[in-house]
Amino acid sequence: MPATFLARFSGSSAGPDFHGRVAVITGASAGVGRETARSFARAGARVGLVARDAAALAETRAEIESLGGTAEIFAGDVADASVLMAAAEAFETSLGPIDIWVNNAMATVYSPIAELTAEEARRVTDVTFLGYVYGTMAALRYMRPRNSGTIVQVGSALAYRGIPLQSLYCAAKHAVRGFTESLRCELIEEKSRIGVTEVHLPAINTPQFDWARSRDGRKPRPVPPVFEPEEAAGVILHAAGHPDRREYWLGRSTAQVILGNMLAPSFLDRFLAKNAFDAQWTKDPGSPHSRDNLFEPEPGLHRARGSFGHEAKAGALVLSGDATRSAAIVLACGLSAGLGLALGHLLQRRRRLN
Repeated sequence: MPATFLARFSGSSAGPDFHGRVAVITGASAGVGRETARSFARAGARVGLVARDAAALAETRAEIESLGGTAEIFAGDVADASVLMAAAEAFETSLGPIDIWVNNAMATVYSPIAELTAEEARRVTDVTFLGYVYGTMAALRYMRPRNSGTIVQVGSALAYRGIPLQSLYCAAKHAVRGFTESLRCELIEEKSRIGVTEVHLPAINTPQFDWARSRDGRKPRPVPPVFEPEEAAGVILHAAGHPDRREYWLGRSTAQVILGNMLAPSFLDRFLAKNAFDAQWTKDPGSPHSRDNLFEPEPGLHRARGSFGHEAKAGALVLSGDATRSAAIVLACGLSAGLGLALGHLLQRRRRLN
């Protein structure tokens, strides 16, 4: 793999060998978490699965066992710190020392800020931000005494750029990024051998869009381009095996959002205000009485893929965030310098003409 890690990447391609290692995944009953659990099992890891729905976790465990893997489940809410502490203890006992912890569980609400409730704001924050905090704390409880292990934070392009209708989710992902930067500094100061990395994703075809809460009942959709969860699982596995890179970006669209926000945030404000509302809704009017999974799990919809496979892509571009960001800064500085030289040349020419 090149040092800058710029490649076409497929979740089905050969990845790191995790035989004999233990990986814990939160949000493991559906979507990216479920596919990531299966991918770790294929790579030889013993897998600990955490989510609220015990039946869906049992289904995921059965899938892993059908692949010849080993999995244990712990049903509980990541918004409760005691759940994740107890899960870590249980997995240490049943599977062995935890080598990898993947924080992945999330919740969102599609709503204008003015129409959100305090309860919704608290719930999304508790799951999508504090769930990562508690998971990280649980992992560190066992990794620090051994001075080994890897923590993978599953993030999003929206960790860098907020969009309308998903303010709570965007804020939580921003918060996870800040929290992880603080953690990384502390581990460096300790000279710790624990690895920490982030994987920032584009739109992924998961059941999120089938069960997320929508303010007026309209059915949400991923903003194109859309990728299958296998693509996300593939880069998460790579990141777990190569945590020396502080973050990975999946998909050209992720890089465009992150770099675009660095270079032209005001332009993106106006562009998203004009385009990002309709882009997050299907033409299905939905129902104001549709059920969602915000406060309780939604039985029957737990699977890896969602309803948008007809437009999902494979073979996503993966970039190392550091290398790409540095290249963009150099390019921006070069363009600025070039523009400055060109303007200076024009001014000198005008003076000579005058």
